[in-house]
Amino acid sequence: MGRRPRDHDADRAAIRAAAERLLAGAPLRSPSGKLTASELIAESGLRRDVVYGHTDLVQDFQARAKAQDSTPTAMQELVEANRALKTDMAELKTELAQERSRAKVMRRIIAELSLELEQAKTELGSATGVSRLPDRRRERV
Repeated sequence: MGRRPRDHDADRAAIRAAAERLLAGAPLRSPSGKLTASELIAESGLRRDVVYGHTDLVQDFQARAKAQDSTPTAMQELVEANRALKTDMAELKTELAQERSRAKVMRRIIAELSLELEQAKTELGSATGVSRLPDRRRERV
């Protein structure tokens, strides 16, 4: 049993569809969405030799990509949005670090005040001649 012959029409259709997706800025398989022959190969899902066997389609894609200024508008918008998100994330990380630092200081202060309160209660309880008032919180229950 030998290999099945390639379906050239299906290959051409896959290459055309991949070119259209890349040029529209909506790639499915391409990691970067750049308008290069390598990205066309990745987007089509075909082997390199199969794609380059259809040189007319590759050349047509390259000419259309060059006419489109090599980067689809949708990809430019995504790059700008990504850059803005990275800036926002960096600012949020800085704010989070500051808040964590403040929370750490507050926990230390709370621990120290709790210890001082317990010491004051102990000293008050051992003091002579001082009568304690009943705790109203316990009476309500």
